[in-house]
Amino acid sequence: MKAEPLLHATGHFLPKDLSDQQVSRQVFGPLQQFPRRVAWRWMFGVGLVLLLVYLGSVAVLLGNGVGMWGNNQPVHWGFGILNYIWWLGIGHAGTFISALLLLIERPWRHTLNRLAELMTLMAVICAALYPILHLGRPWLFYWTMPYPNEMGLWPQFKSPTAWDMFAILSYLTVSVLFLMVGAVPDFASARDRARTPLRQVVYGLLALGWRGSQQHWALWRRTTRVLAILAIPLVFAVSSGYSFLLTMGTQSGWHSTLFPAYFVAGAVFSGFALVALLAIAVRWLLCIQSLITQRHLDMLGRLLLATGWMTTYGYLADLFMPFYSGDAHEIEVLLARISGAHAWSFWLAIVCNVGVLQALWWRNVRQSPPRLALVALAVLVGMWAERFMLLIPPQTRDLLVSSWGDYTPSLWDWTLFIGSFGVFLVPYSLFLRYVPMVSAFEVKQALHQERGDG
Repeated sequence: MKAEPLLHATGHFLPKDLSDQQVSRQVFGPLQQFPRRVAWRWMFGVGLVLLLVYLGSVAVLLGNGVGMWGNNQPVHWGFGILNYIWWLGIGHAGTFISALLLLIERPWRHTLNRLAELMTLMAVICAALYPILHLGRPWLFYWTMPYPNEMGLWPQFKSPTAWDMFAILSYLTVSVLFLMVGAVPDFASARDRARTPLRQVVYGLLALGWRGSQQHWALWRRTTRVLAILAIPLVFAVSSGYSFLLTMGTQSGWHSTLFPAYFVAGAVFSGFALVALLAIAVRWLLCIQSLITQRHLDMLGRLLLATGWMTTYGYLADLFMPFYSGDAHEIEVLLARISGAHAWSFWLAIVCNVGVLQALWWRNVRQSPPRLALVALAVLVGMWAERFMLLIPPQTRDLLVSSWGDYTPSLWDWTLFIGSFGVFLVPYSLFLRYVPMVSAFEVKQALHQERGDG
């Protein structure tokens, strides 16, 4: 792109010669004329196939029960909670980019916040489906909510199922509000540019009567900051909360006091990896290289590297603590992780999350979309392997040697997990096609600030 030399020369994230009209054209143009229709149709088609696989797996699950999964004794927690933790962790980077960077006023977030917020929403939905399906009678999932009822039933607050409900419901509510409120000005712009009555009505409803008055702007800024202040503690509370699912149990290998911080770092780490992948994909699909620039990719690469080293510290502490404690069974569990039947998950996590990650020390890797995408994909695979390593091997080594067992995920475990990507991809593709994926008014504001004319 012609703008890139200017970016390196000035240190700005956006080219200074980019006009407000060009920003509006690049943000709202795809809503009328999508630039890469064939690629989008392929993405939507693949997502639709995966969604059908997911729905088929759910139908079989409802017909046969959770016994069709690979869970057994002593491994009573398998793919269900593993993928729940993986998907829920991925959503945290979207909240981090949108909320924390808003509060500390980092202008480079403006082109990434919308796609990150959508990622959070879709990832939380994918995660929420797992505990609901695991209930056995998923159509009664609302029983886990504390609401007055004529039967006098109340949730068991000591149950992890109730913790899941509170974590997901609070996170989902704040994510939806943050996304919808933040997009109100852009929905109003899309309403004014819509060419069909249907789109005018839909965008008009989403714009909530926005007219761009001074009072509207003041209320909008106050509301987004209040939501950001509410969202930041949720990142730490939710991640720490599902780490307690493990630490509150009796299983060796799950009792590290570092787990809350370890899970927060790992969640944000995996989330940044998916944000980087989506930023690269959206950048190419919408042809907005002048809005999501190489500097944005470079910053994502740096954040990925920083959070990766935080996660690496967790690995080192996890290796050190069993030997420091001197507990023979803790050491046995650690050796099972390193050299047992599931040792592949430990070494895959180390290779992907520690080894491959070191490529991001080089700027030409961080600023190259294909190379950064490969590193980000490796991190996502590595973080899934890490969740497997943390969850499965300790359960295979119970306190009684006679209770030791093994775990093999069933076909339906895999199809449900693979199909969950369709749950993510189909609505995300539709959002990509019909929702402004960049916050146009915030980008314009950042441009004026960089030029010094506003």
